[in-house]
Amino acid sequence: MKLEERLLRSVRQRNSDVILRAELANMASPSQLSEALKSLQDKGVLMRIGTGIYARTRRSSVTGATIPAGSLETLATQAFKKMGVEIKAGKAAEEYNSRRTTQLPGSFVANTGRRRITRKIEVGGRSVVYENDFARAKAGA
Repeated sequence: MKLEERLLRSVRQRNSDVILRAELANMASPSQLSEALKSLQDKGVLMRIGTGIYARTRRSSVTGATIPAGSLETLATQAFKKMGVEIKAGKAAEEYNSRRTTQLPGSFVANTGRRRITRKIEVGGRSVVYENDFARAKAGA
């Protein structure tokens, strides 16, 4: 069985819509894995949403185009969970959810707590914005 067929079977059997390259690393050498993943992207089975992060795809019922199987929020949350990074809602979403404001958050902001993360995750032209719990030094102090 070809590597591409084994990857396709593996992708279809997974419960999650997010697949990390690290999960597939034991199937082949890095160069063979890169070629097989590129082939699955060309066929529209997978979509790369970040470095080493792939999302399953589906057909849009409106346009018929190939789109990711979830929104930025769901796919990024699944990816962070698989990478072992605990995220919370950003300050704007937290204030909206606690009814301290009626202003809807404009983008998906992930609070990474005490971790500093710069990994870019992008779905459909939107990307994750990060904030953390580190306090900034005041300019006048």
